Amino acid sequence: MSPHATGRRRVHRSVAAGVPLAVLAALATAGPAAAHTPSGEAYVTRTATLGDIPLGPFSNALLPGTVADDRGVDLGGIGSDLYPAGREGQFWTVTDRGPNGQIKVDGVKRRTFPVPGFDPAIVRIQVTGETVKVLQAIPLTTRSGGPVTGLSNQEGRDEAPYSHDATTPLPYNPNGLDTEGIVRAADGSFWLVDEYGPSLVHVSARGKVLTRYVPEGLNLAGADYSVVEALPGVLLHRKINRGFEGLAQLPGGDLALAVQSPLSLPDTDAGEASRTVRLLRFSPKKKAVTAEYAYRFDPVEVVDPGEDDTSELKISSVVAVGGDRLLVEERTDKAARLHLVRLDRGANILGGRWDDEATSPSLEQLDDPKASGVPVLSKRLVVDLGTVAGVPGKIEGVARVDHDTLALINDNDFGMTDGTGAFDAQGRLVDSGVETTVTYVRLPRGV
Repeated sequence: MSPHATGRRRVHRSVAAGVPLAVLAALATAGPAAAHTPSGEAYVTRTATLGDIPLGPFSNALLPGTVADDRGVDLGGIGSDLYPAGREGQFWTVTDRGPNGQIKVDGVKRRTFPVPGFDPAIVRIQVTGETVKVLQAIPLTTRSGGPVTGLSNQEGRDEAPYSHDATTPLPYNPNGLDTEGIVRAADGSFWLVDEYGPSLVHVSARGKVLTRYVPEGLNLAGADYSVVEALPGVLLHRKINRGFEGLAQLPGGDLALAVQSPLSLPDTDAGEASRTVRLLRFSPKKKAVTAEYAYRFDPVEVVDPGEDDTSELKISSVVAVGGDRLLVEERTDKAARLHLVRLDRGANILGGRWDDEATSPSLEQLDDPKASGVPVLSKRLVVDLGTVAGVPGKIEGVARVDHDTLALINDNDFGMTDGTGAFDAQGRLVDSGVETTVTYVRLPRGV
């Protein structure tokens, strides 16, 4: 992606009346697929790349006038999740809150939003050969039809939003969503998860937010859509920028939600050191959480031999694979492993002592939860993606193509980097060069 607005390859598009975005074509050449590896090992069969689509025209085709200056940023960030769209090579994806970074000012990190008018979108893509084409995009809107934006919700709870150079404060927005996981329901509506609340968001087929389910006690006021406090209040202790990230749709329609990182319970230090994270089961019929589970990360040096900081462990994707079974992705920014787990009824900890923030030690503080009587979910390693040649870093979306094949998508962060060098003297993006790719991986023993 080019670091400058001028001279960028423009993508022709047509927008039909009443349709957010009919067609956006983006073609780019990717490297050749990895050669076949010895029997018994996973290997890459295809890599496809999303070409350059300027963010301003993309956004303004969906909601006119929302982006006055895209600062040379191209469409990216669609790698927050991947969900099969029902046709060969087609997937639903979702952007996160948009281009954002961090810049230190007087020794304190500030969260920047270089394109504050950006509105998160659901994007349907087609993988053909070595290219990723955008077929459709649906903006996320409020009850009155305005953009939800990706801006922080609550002062004192979320990071304060700033301009691209971290000098000018931006307003908070209670409608803002940092969307991550996506599934499509049988009626054509979508379910998304969000990191701010953390929250579960029900969205119409046209992108209008129908209901946002948040933790009890969040007290989110002023949103232009329905907000329901239906999630356990203990989730208020989510780490900043580490709310819900994984979402799966189980047979029968129940949803499995994964918190990205251990809760900061009772404090930040406990969350940073913990390897125990929480998964939830939500019933759309009952509009309620029906189960909660404890999931245990492998040691960070097992997931990523080059990393020694436990706080780098995250769950970014969960994938339903039949019955009550899930593939759970444990990752750092450089490596990832997929485990198979079953959501056993006997492992349900919902409403017990571990949901009481006064419990000491907390679930997150336990060095050995099983020894303390916690029914931690058992798991089996399916594939170590860190050992598969051709798999990029920061895999956030995983989809099951068939019994033997997975599709992976990375989050390229819109080409953003942290620090004062993210933009040049003219305020144009200095692109990281990381592209959005969809990578197919063949599993020798399937899943």
